[in-house]
Amino acid sequence: MHKARRGRVQTSLLRQFAALLACGMAFPLLAPPAAAQPAPAAAPAAAPAPTAAPTVVTVPSSVCAVNCTFTRRPNQPVGSTQGDLSFPNLRLIPGQPIEIRDPELATDHPAFPGQTRAPYRASGVALQTTIITDRLDLPWGLQFLPDGKFLVTEKTGALRIVNADGTISAPVSGVPAVYYSGQVGLLDVALDPKFRANHRIFFAFMEPVNDKDHGIAVARATLDEAGNSLSDVQVIFRALPAFAGGAANDGGRIAIAKDGTLFVTVGERGTGGQVPNTDLGKIIHITADGKAAPGNPFIGKVGMLPEIWSIGHRSEEGLAFDARGRLWETEHGPRGGDELNLVERAKNYGWPVITHGKDYSGALINGGKTEQEGMEQPRYYWDPVIAPSGLAFYNGKLFPQWKDSVLVGGMRGQMLDRLTLSKDDKVVDEEPLLIDLKKRIRDVRVGPDGAIYVITDEAKTASLIKVTPKN
Repeated sequence: MHKARRGRVQTSLLRQFAALLACGMAFPLLAPPAAAQPAPAAAPAAAPAPTAAPTVVTVPSSVCAVNCTFTRRPNQPVGSTQGDLSFPNLRLIPGQPIEIRDPELATDHPAFPGQTRAPYRASGVALQTTIITDRLDLPWGLQFLPDGKFLVTEKTGALRIVNADGTISAPVSGVPAVYYSGQVGLLDVALDPKFRANHRIFFAFMEPVNDKDHGIAVARATLDEAGNSLSDVQVIFRALPAFAGGAANDGGRIAIAKDGTLFVTVGERGTGGQVPNTDLGKIIHITADGKAAPGNPFIGKVGMLPEIWSIGHRSEEGLAFDARGRLWETEHGPRGGDELNLVERAKNYGWPVITHGKDYSGALINGGKTEQEGMEQPRYYWDPVIAPSGLAFYNGKLFPQWKDSVLVGGMRGQMLDRLTLSKDDKVVDEEPLLIDLKKRIRDVRVGPDGAIYVITDEAKTASLIKVTPKN
């Protein structure tokens, strides 16, 4: 397993734990260590009971960012529409930022107007949401199959097919062993651009390489929907180095370019994103065979890995192309300073030399430095954090008012954040959506039907939700 390519990096358990807390994760006291063991290929599970017909519940506009109607199954608890909105404590006043808390980094200042705390503007779009299922277990990635079904990864190691009626398949067989702990496990999934012909998928996961070391890997396989199985499974890329620990800041998101090459996020795993001869804290660019993509900026550069596209990243959770074919990502900052970045070839995004946040302990990082020549600024940042996750650009027809809007899932923020970009890529307004759900939004995708689909982040009871305009 490429033994010469492995390395050993010691990371602080306290730092990992703090990173998980910053994302709003809850932990039982004295959690059993078995949760950190490699998960075997998932065993078949009994099929769930049929899904009952949905009903419609109206939620007051005083709670929802816009007038929303929510569709839920009978006997599903609706819950109170009032209550604790202390995180996020949002101010929905037109022209004012939604964030009213003080920045985590007291000395922080934006590098340009509109870089943070954009004004709130309601689009006036009434929403209806339909819960397709609420029986997923820590889902992480979502894709649309041509027959109207959904392909969903669960962080615990299962790949599932979800029907439009909410029926969930048993775990797809053939998934390789996955190391599941904290923020890592089975991560993103993507369809080959020629999926209708070749049925090929790509997926990212934390791979156990021996009894103690693990690292981000990318595999490809052929999906047999009828047989609920994978075949021809091949790991095409392994991030360097693999090591023990590091169950936070791992990346694992995939975006496929029009030419069929893959961009993949690899988090820094507590090591910083500036070390040139590792994949940690980088966005990598590879072919469908896992080789460095032609035209990569560091091919032939001494001390640099040829697959690297950009450096200086921390924990990249979202990755998507806009309508112009440009690559963007969302990234977790430390305590403050979550980022939206326009990712460009060979650029350095600064971590941990510059950041708009501070350490979880409260200490300054690099003296509180937020800018440095030769390092890129985020196009937008959130301070305090929202723990951004999935990322999408709206290009459908159901919401014409939202054309080219940026959609960012918020886990700790418990919202779907809609941002409007100017022609020079500055955020001119912000609109939090789905805040009444009080759910961690793990991924967001725009479906082929123009609807918006999100998955939430809970164990055993996570939802796949369809968002459409209210009729």
